[in-house]
Order: sequence, then C-alpha cells, then structure tokens
Amino acid sequence: MAKMQQLYHVFGKQHIYRSFVPSHLKNWSVEFSDYKPTNFSLDFAGKPWADPEIGAVCFNPKWNAVDGNVDRRSHEGIYQVVNGYPLNPSGRTGICGRGKLGKWGPNHAGDSVVTRWKRNDNGEKLFDKETNRPILQFVTIQRKDTHEWAIPGGMVDVGENVAATVRREFLEEALSSLHLPKSELEAVQKKINSFFDSSGVEIYRGIVDDPRNTDNAWMETVVYNFHDETGNIVKEFKFKAGDDAIGVKWLDISSKMHLYANHKSFIEKIVNRLKANW
Repeated sequence: MAKMQQLYHVFGKQHIYRSFVPSHLKNWSVEFSDYKPTNFSLDFAGKPWADPEIGAVCFNPKWNAVDGNVDRRSHEGIYQVVNGYPLNPSGRTGICGRGKLGKWGPNHAGDSVVTRWKRNDNGEKLFDKETNRPILQFVTIQRKDTHEWAIPGGMVDVGENVAATVRREFLEEALSSLHLPKSELEAVQKKINSFFDSSGVEIYRGIVDDPRNTDNAWMETVVYNFHDETGNIVKEFKFKAGDDAIGVKWLDISSKMHLYANHKSFIEKIVNRLKANW
C-alpha cells in the first residue's frame, strides 16, 4: 500500500485504493489541480435496484429531486452536478465513480438505536463507578460484510419511506423476521410497531462517514432512537441475527466501544440526550 493511500475495497483479487486528499483540499471550492482520484464502480448490470451508468441512453436522472420512485434529494441540501456527475457534498474522497453503491448521488438509509438501562437482578439501574451515571445499553448487530458491530439499519427500498425502513431492517437483522413462521411474524411486527410508534425520536439526518462513499455516490441516513425506559417492552423480544447480520446482542455503551463507520457519534448524541454514562 502506498504511504498516502487507504484501502477502499477488496473485490476478488482486485485491490482498490483511495488517492490521498489533504483535509484542507477536501472542499470542491478549493483548487486541487493534482487531484487524480481512483475510478472505481462495480458492475451493476441486471440489478433492477441500481442505476444505469452515467451517459446511458435510457438514464436521464433528475438530480436534487424526486425522480419517479427514487428520491435523489440530499438531506444536506442542494449538491453540485458537474459534467453529468453528482458531487459528494462532503467533498473529495479519493475515489470517483460510484464504488459499491447502487445509486449515483445520495444513497438513502435508515437506522434504529433501541436502548434500555442496564439493571441488576432486582430491576435497579446500574451506575458507572467513575461517572456515577446510569449505564445505557443498545441493540447492536455484527455486520456480515465487515464483521464490525453496528446499529441495525439498511437501505431505503424504492418507494419506501424511512420509517418503514427502520422497522423492516430491525425486524430482519435483529429478530431474524425473514425466517419466522407467519403467525409468529405477525405478533412480532405488532409489538415492534407499537413500540416504535410510541418511543421514536429522530437524532440525526444527513451524510454518513461511510467507507463506501465516493466523489459521486455517498451514504445518507436518518437515525432514530427507540428508548424503553422501564425495559419491560424490549425484554419480550427474542433477538436473533438475520439477513445481513451474523450476530446480535445488548452492548453496554461507553466511549471505549468500537463501531462501524461513524455509528459511535450517533450513540453519543443519545447518551447526551438521556444523560447516560459515556
């Protein structure tokens, strides 16, 4: 690996590296004449959920707008489009093309942070000895692709709203709903819908510092916190990893934990909101 490059992705035997971008040259408004990003896009031919290539005869996207069933608007506001290519509002990334992402421009996702207070056998809250603050726990899943622990969530399907996405992804990844018999699935869905309807608070909306981001395709998400103050509701859920997850567990929240992408920053917002241990 070159000294000033970062591994982006290993695809088969192909190694992809990011060109180095100094922090003061990330912004598109700053001149960077020597910028030569690696050009990388997976072949999505035949994938109905993915965009065609830029320049394809059949592809005339409406940038910064709702384009049929695809929402090409950014939570960050209006983004630039240069020579037909949308530009990442966060600036240069060292890779052009769309990398591993199916959509050019914003790729929308939804994430859910389900929390409860850690308690002893008598049901009393447990406090950290150093901070004297109550210990908060959240449901975390282990990603199949990177094996990192993360917030349950996933991509917004075409025509789907974010609220529906976070419910579906939590059911699939943390409760293995895709493998439940119909009678059991309906009962679980009813409990999740009731819990999510009564406790959801939006804590973030915008671009995610995701390793898949490129100059022309990037991840954006809306993150909700679903907090069970008593813990009586979530104790009824039978957690089991499914879909894109290979593990699921309750994790004690602290500043020392390591999570996928910038998921830790979302957790910190919840910690501040609930005045929990960090």
